This record gives sequence, C-alpha cells and structure tokens, in this order.
Amino acid sequence: MERWDARRTEGRKAGSHVRSRTAASARALAAAAALGAALFVLTSPHARATTYKWVDDQGVVHYTDKMPPEAVNKGSVELNKQGIPIKKNDPALTPEQRKAREADEERQRQGAQQRAEVERRDRALMQSYTTEAEIDLARKRALGTIDAQVQSAQAYSTQLTKRKVQLDTQRAAAGDKAVSPVIERELTNIDDELAKQADLIAGKRREADTVNSRYDADKQRWQTLKAISEANAAAAAAGGTTATGGAPSTPPANGKK
Repeated sequence: MERWDARRTEGRKAGSHVRSRTAASARALAAAAALGAALFVLTSPHARATTYKWVDDQGVVHYTDKMPPEAVNKGSVELNKQGIPIKKNDPALTPEQRKAREADEERQRQGAQQRAEVERRDRALMQSYTTEAEIDLARKRALGTIDAQVQSAQAYSTQLTKRKVQLDTQRAAAGDKAVSPVIERELTNIDDELAKQADLIAGKRREADTVNSRYDADKQRWQTLKAISEANAAAAAAGGTTATGGAPSTPPANGKK
C-alpha cells in the first residue's frame, strides 16, 4: 500500500513537470513564431519600407507591413528596413483622456494669453512714462476731470435746491387754497433730478478711488520694471545674467494703453 501511494505521488509530480514544460514550450514557440514573422517581414525582398510592431489584447507581439483595421487605434512602433524604430504611434485616447488633454491645452492657452497680456501692459507702461513724476501728473489730470464733473453736479444740485425752496414757500403761502399743478409737477421733477445728481456724485467719487488705486499699482509696477531694467543694464555691462519681472501689471487710468 505504501509503495502504491509513493508511485501515485511520483506520478503526480511527473505530470505537473510535464504540464509546466508544455506551457513553457508553448510560450517559447509563440515567441519564436513572432520573432520568425518579424524576421520574415523585415528580410523579405518584397517587404515595404515601413514595418509596424504592435501588441494585441492577449499580449502577443505582431510585426506587419500595415496595421489591421481592428488594431488601428492601438499603439505601435514603426520600423525601417533594418528593423530600427523610427516612429512611435501612441494608442488612441479614451473620451476621458481626450477631455482631460483638451482641458490641459486650454489651461496652457489661457496661461500663455495672460503672460502675453502682462508683457504687453508692461511694455506700454514703460513707453508711457519715463519718470514717476509723469505718473503723478497723469493721475492729477484724471482726478481733475472727475473733480470737475463732481463740482458741476454739486452746483446744479444747489440751483435745484434753491428752486425747491422757492416752490415750497409758494405752496406754503397758498394755505388751504389748491396749489397749481405746475408747481407740483416741478417739485416732483426737482426731487427726481436731485436724486440723479446725488447718484452721479457718489459714482464719480467711487471712480476717483478706482483711479487712485490704478495709478498706485501703475507706479509700483513701473518702479519694479525700472529697477529690473537698470539691473539688467548693469548685468549686461558686467557680463552677468539678466533679471525678469513676474508680478502682474495693472493698466493705467490715463487711457494711454
């Protein structure tokens, strides 16, 4: 009985070794067949100038003179007559991969546009002003225009207020008598116009704040660019490296850009 068990165990081991050798032989034969096909394609006198190396879904490597329809979207490597890779063709992108690539390309495009806009503004800023005093003068002119508009609105509001006082006096003098419809309409119009002028004055004051902020940013950026320009000039004279500016610029409020 013990001899029988030992023989059966030895038989199982032998069968396992046979199956392993069979599987290994099959893989070796497949690899040899693929290599043989590649050599045939590459060395055949009728071979085309380009050979495609590609892998199917089962992981088998193929060498063909053209890509089969079912493998067109797979990755491949193009080989010349000597079997040297000359071009790599990436697999077709999935919808998700294509969408991600398009989004990345859009981000890069927008980034390039923003950098180009910053460079354009910097050039315009340096071309518009040669000294800080010129920036201060441009600010003063812009604020002067706004201040003139505010003063005009205030003067008009003062006239309207005086007229309203006159009409209110007339209405009060009438006592219990009916007030002329003309006076009532004029009072209504004056109230509407005073409200419009008040909104105008408030808007112009906000505009003045914006102008001040823009010119402050312009002046600070101009100082930075001026310092970089002077540093670059000194470095060039000394044979060193040049500096670059990276801070974003703000367009000036003088309308020169």
